[in-house]
Amino acid sequence: MSKILTSKQRIMAFLQLGHILQNPDEQLSSLIESAKQYNAWFTPQSTAMAIHAISEMLNQPDLDKWIDANTDEPVKMNAIGLILAGNIPLVGFHDILCVLASGNKALIKLSSQDKQLIPYILSKLSEIEPRFTEQFEFIERLKDFDAIIATGSNNTSRYFEYYFSKVPHIIRKNRNSIAVLNGNENREELKSLGHDIFDYFGLGCRNVSKIYVPKGYNFNAFFESIEEFKSVADHHKYNNNYDYNKSIFLVNMDKHLDNGFLLLKEDKRMASPLAVVYYQEYESIQEAERELLDNKEGIQCIISRSDLSMNVLPFGQSQRPGLWDYADGADTMAFLRGL
Repeated sequence: MSKILTSKQRIMAFLQLGHILQNPDEQLSSLIESAKQYNAWFTPQSTAMAIHAISEMLNQPDLDKWIDANTDEPVKMNAIGLILAGNIPLVGFHDILCVLASGNKALIKLSSQDKQLIPYILSKLSEIEPRFTEQFEFIERLKDFDAIIATGSNNTSRYFEYYFSKVPHIIRKNRNSIAVLNGNENREELKSLGHDIFDYFGLGCRNVSKIYVPKGYNFNAFFESIEEFKSVADHHKYNNNYDYNKSIFLVNMDKHLDNGFLLLKEDKRMASPLAVVYYQEYESIQEAERELLDNKEGIQCIISRSDLSMNVLPFGQSQRPGLWDYADGADTMAFLRGL
């Protein structure tokens, strides 16, 4: 059997992997339950949600569209160093998928916060198609790489930019997601916005950290619509952040709104602390749009029902990315194919 996988063979393997993830076996079910022992944020609900999102991503129409089924693996297999984040379960999987789908080899440096789930998934992929074992390796120290994809904070990104400056690279920094309300949203839309805010406890770059609202907006309907998400406060780490930020606001006498598990504060900044969402009023939707365009380098996605010139997602969809929803808007597949 040839060691070279065609695009069609890769698609079929990814499709089978998606089916496996839709129906967790005993080992995966155990990992879902035990993930919180290694990372307290990885609750069974959050971990299962991440696995389900990947299984939805790996569907036949999207895979066919994403991967050119008529193109065989390139002659040269480049070694791509991957420095993965661990803020939410399996957040680095899409980068691995891109490397495998493009016919390259992934040198994977796992986050210390997420070391169990990705090895399981890749072991299943190798069972489906053993030739994939040639396309990935878990490493502690990066060496002998042709390109780098690294995810970190704004601080670590400066180190990455310096250290990897002489090789092709994608360096990802902190980003935030924004919601733009026009005041006509119904309860169901506002409830769906709760998923954009609270899924994974708000720890992801696709979680909404700021809301733009019309001048004089009344938040009562918003608070009533997100009431079902109050269980986030049962998580001790989330509740500690909520209590801490609330005490800071009270000590500083900062004006804020509080529903018992989320704090809203008027603020022009994009990145809010955990358990806090900033809001900003606008006179016109065009004014809000201009500000978003000025800050687009720090925005991951925008949630809105308004007709904006920028790409927007429907409420509740921020944590359900498609194969082509690349982090930071950098087309990872184009980068890999251009090496």
